[in-house]
Amino acid sequence: MRRALWVLAVLLSHWRRHKMQFATLLVGLIAATALWSGVQAINQQARTAYDRAAATFGGARTAMLVAPDAATFPQELYVKLRRAGWPVSPTLEGRVQVNGRSVRLLGIEPVTLPVEIGNAPRLGASDLSSFVAPPGQTLVAPETLSDLQEAEGASPPISNGARLPPLRVLSQLAPGVLVVDIGVAQRLLNKPDQLSRLLVGKPKSKPAALASVVGDRLQLVEPNAETELERLTDSFHLNLTAFGLLSFFVGLFIVNSAVGLAFEQRLPMLRTLRACGASARLVNTVLVVELVALALVAGLIGLVCGYFIAAVLLPDVAASLRGLYGAQIPGQLSLRPEWWLAGIGISVAGALVAATTSLIKAIRMPVLATAQPRAWQQRQRRWLVLQSLAACAVFAVGLLLLGYGESLIAGFGLLAALMLGAALILPAFLELLLLAGQRIARRPLALWFWADSRQQLSGLSLALMALLLALAVNVGVSTMVETFSRTFLGWLNGRLAADVYISASDNAQGVAIRNWLKERSDVQAILSGGRAETQVRGQPVELLGLPDHALYRERWPLLEAAPQAWTRLVPGNAAFISEQLGRRLNVRIGDVVEVPAPGGSWELDIVGIYADYGNPKGQLTVNVAALIRQFPQTPQTRIGLIVARDNIPGLISDLQRQFALDDRSVADQATVKAESIRIFNRTFAVTSALNAFTLGVAGIALFTSLLTLANSRLPQLAPLWAIGITRPRLAAIELTKTLAVALFTALLAVPLGLLVAWCLIAIVNVKAFGWRLPFHVFPLQLVELVAVALVASLLAALWPVIRLARMQPASLVKVFANER
Repeated sequence: MRRALWVLAVLLSHWRRHKMQFATLLVGLIAATALWSGVQAINQQARTAYDRAAATFGGARTAMLVAPDAATFPQELYVKLRRAGWPVSPTLEGRVQVNGRSVRLLGIEPVTLPVEIGNAPRLGASDLSSFVAPPGQTLVAPETLSDLQEAEGASPPISNGARLPPLRVLSQLAPGVLVVDIGVAQRLLNKPDQLSRLLVGKPKSKPAALASVVGDRLQLVEPNAETELERLTDSFHLNLTAFGLLSFFVGLFIVNSAVGLAFEQRLPMLRTLRACGASARLVNTVLVVELVALALVAGLIGLVCGYFIAAVLLPDVAASLRGLYGAQIPGQLSLRPEWWLAGIGISVAGALVAATTSLIKAIRMPVLATAQPRAWQQRQRRWLVLQSLAACAVFAVGLLLLGYGESLIAGFGLLAALMLGAALILPAFLELLLLAGQRIARRPLALWFWADSRQQLSGLSLALMALLLALAVNVGVSTMVETFSRTFLGWLNGRLAADVYISASDNAQGVAIRNWLKERSDVQAILSGGRAETQVRGQPVELLGLPDHALYRERWPLLEAAPQAWTRLVPGNAAFISEQLGRRLNVRIGDVVEVPAPGGSWELDIVGIYADYGNPKGQLTVNVAALIRQFPQTPQTRIGLIVARDNIPGLISDLQRQFALDDRSVADQATVKAESIRIFNRTFAVTSALNAFTLGVAGIALFTSLLTLANSRLPQLAPLWAIGITRPRLAAIELTKTLAVALFTALLAVPLGLLVAWCLIAIVNVKAFGWRLPFHVFPLQLVELVAVALVASLLAALWPVIRLARMQPASLVKVFANER
């Protein structure tokens, strides 16, 4: 043990003499751990929210009985099932508006609530009487209470004038849901003796067959291990995880570079330790202990930084998930102990992985070779061939995933193979480019420029690989986002065709509003729509009813259409299908889709396919009159208006005054578009932030590599100074070399980034969402990113170059004494 401590003291002395290398190593580990752990903290928070939502008094992880058409059903069916031995508990669900905010109202019957509904919030015996006895209670999550701007104990009114029972906070509840007794819910939702579903518990004995009790009026839905919301958001979390992994590996490039150069500088020290009797096993064991200790310190700091990164990004992530999928994610971060343990573990594992190559080389290199300062760099040349072969193998795996992969994981695997293969083959490409430059050079200084750049490449290759990956991801993601932005704006103009949109609280108010509008001379057209929910082939489907009007014929974003598609829509036996639902059901134009309806099966000919970006549900668009015939309970509360432009503000004011409508119930087209664009922009704010983080870490990697190489470069630069080349000119040459290899890397990153964009658009988006964007290239954006790469490289090289320009002649003279 004493010998090991002496060896550790000797090794640590290197860091005291090379403080910048020590800072580089810590920065790499901190950056890698911070970005990875921050992303994982965000994902963990979202997963916890999904678990809360899934377990809220019987969610997707509870067996249940529902009507085949997803509509409500009579309460008498519940009574029959209980008498037949079925352990069922009734629930009723609907949406209400409280203080202008739409929330989910859930009615439960706590006495019969099954105990098998997982970790759902439970009501204790002492609270049961308060919950069911008048005036009752409304259970609410702390986040929802804050959103509603109410205090605990308040009884706020809902949109139909009725008041909720007093609010009571229950921290285990999912956000966005209000839980009341089922009798209260039936009264508030104006659905007497109606139920939405029956939760099924574990029977003590075998009950009667379901069909013999209720016939085909109810069907059993088995519990799912994964909720629909989790499936929908898988792509979003995979995207975040991919960014976290990329940032983590870029950070490890910094660590690898710092550890490798430290090993090279410590090779004479290792030779001396071996000569003094320390075994190779002991030296390498102490090196591992040293790395683990540093990784623990850096990991703890990285976890703290990761927490702050997650806290900054979480509001944007919550807004993205809410806007894209309707997922209610708390805006405050709560972390579990396993997150801290995982962060420490990933920091230690990353440090060991980054140092593995150097440890192996130090063990295998002959003892006498350790006295040669450039031995480590010379051995790097041998790895170029091996790296190139590995890159070819990785590309082959990518081609297999492209040809045979069908899942979303395969899409991300293809992206990973593409970027990893490109990173591995980058040093070989740069070697060929620099060799070509050397061969066409004629002047001695030019020949030295290219030859020295090749020699310096071994020390910069990891940093340049990090820069390549960061730039390629920036190019790919920026291209996808810009494509999506332009496509989304065009799609939005087609979907938001009316001038004013109204959402009535119920059918009675809808009728009153339409009658009032008919008397207005400034209203040119009243476009009444409707929506209904159903299931088609096991998929949840939204039925959208559109009126027959020229405005929709001109603007609706059809991707494909049969001849006379709009005319065939009017009778009610045809439909348009959203692109994502068409892909899920493998339905094309000319196929027939059977839709379960209260009156029986509704057969619809598919006559068009349209874009429906951002909608997590599949959608069928039909004529609104046909929709109401098939689904008589469809709320007729959605109204669009075509109005003379100058009269829009006055009409909205009159509607709000006449029918007590708030800003959420009536809005003009411009307001709706602005809100949609705001949600869209915030959706990609997280991606932009992670892009910036990744590029910043790559810049740090390049900076640290150049800084740690600065001293080892003196033996190559001192002879040039000795033959008359001034220090400022040497500094300019060094800066030019750095910018040259950075420019080559950036130019190679452009086609790689466009390939990444194509994979995101044509493969990942299609697998994740079911729709495909057109592929566009934006040359100005590419030029800007190349310029950003050069500026980052300039900033990274600036300090080492300034040090060289100001270096004292005595330092350069000492090189000759040391070398001799």
